[in-house]
Amino acid sequence: MKTKCIIVDDEPAARRLMKSLLQSYNDLVQVVGEAGNGKEAVQKIEELKPDVVFLDIQMPDLTGFEVIDLLNE
Repeated sequence: MKTKCIIVDDEPAARRLMKSLLQSYNDLVQVVGEAGNGKEAVQKIEELKPDVVFLDIQMPDLTGFEVIDLLNE
């Protein structure tokens, strides 16, 4: 069974790079979603229930830490 992950970063180039790096582990990891900001991240994480989240810390709307706090409410 593959590990489901979501990539969260406000920079599209960073998301593309992470997705590209994870393709080397295609037999183990499945990227099920991406988010470009914190609010979108919270929505996708709650909806898709990933096993792992690659979460940027510095984003303009919500920081990665604020995303974690919202998910723990």
